[in-house]
Amino acid sequence: MKKIGLFGGTFNPIHNGHLHIAQAFVEQCQLDCVIFLPAGDPYHKKSDLVAPEHRLQMTELAAMDYPKFAVSDCDLVRVGSTYTIDTVQIFKQHYSSAHFYWLMGMDSLMNLHTWKNWQNLVRQIKIAVANRTGDTLAKAPRELHTWLGNALQTNDLILLNTDTMDISSREIRQQIASGKNMRNWLPEKVADYIQQHHLYQ
Repeated sequence: MKKIGLFGGTFNPIHNGHLHIAQAFVEQCQLDCVIFLPAGDPYHKKSDLVAPEHRLQMTELAAMDYPKFAVSDCDLVRVGSTYTIDTVQIFKQHYSSAHFYWLMGMDSLMNLHTWKNWQNLVRQIKIAVANRTGDTLAKAPRELHTWLGNALQTNDLILLNTDTMDISSREIRQQIASGKNMRNWLPEKVADYIQQHHLYQ
């Protein structure tokens, strides 16, 4: 049975930290592929997003050199706010026999109880969490405690054995805007695309 990982995010821009945890996701969960899902209108995250076509193109360029990475515009072509539960159900309809995993950061896990139909979501998909230095499940809100305890025992919640890189898309945008060279943090093709299209300047 095919094992598919879904990795949603604004990817504004996608950077080496995203690729690092996606590769750890593939290896630890023994996935057949990871599908990157650039967000359209994420209801819980308002920021200075560049145009969807730029974020999609950058994500496709970043994934190009990884045989198990793919990119979908599923969340970009839908009208209005996009919710993870709806995205998961779309993929389950298309790949009805596959097992699905959703990758998120520990910061997102701490807010999972605020997501639309989160209790239904965690029944449909395994959750893999990329840890950030200093984050811990002990900080989880009480609304998640019962589920966390059960999910860890049933392996429906997987903590990736890798630390995230200490970089964020917001920091990269700020540094580019101030004229700094951020090529060390970006896939080469993405850095070239940002320069070519004068993004974040």
